[in-house]
Amino acid sequence: MDLVEIAPQATPPVCKIIDYGKFSYELQKKEKLQKKKQQVSVLKEIRLHPNTDTHDFDFKARHAINFIEDGDKVKVSVIFKGRELAYTEIGETLLKKFLERLSDVAKIEQEPKFEGRAMHAILAPAKSKKKK
Repeated sequence: MDLVEIAPQATPPVCKIIDYGKFSYELQKKEKLQKKKQQVSVLKEIRLHPNTDTHDFDFKARHAINFIEDGDKVKVSVIFKGRELAYTEIGETLLKKFLERLSDVAKIEQEPKFEGRAMHAILAPAKSKKKK
């Protein structure tokens, strides 16, 4: 048996006479359980191009919905290559269409923003759902 200081911040400090090995084991178990219950948010990315066809668009939208239903955040990017950069409004309408498609399951966390050769928007789940 050992004299273990349980709460040193309290006045007066709290001490117990217990087995130190068992005490440290219980602390490790509590920390492990808390770590297990923590929810890690993952950012998934969906990449589109201004000339993405309707079937590919629908396919990527379904994938984004699955990611959001799993509780992950989704970054939607429209990538411009070469001369596509001159027609950014096409990519902007595509991104807005994508955001409208997912508006019932997700909320916009970051508005569409143009950076370099890409336009990005970040979506988060509308209601928090625990991962399985």
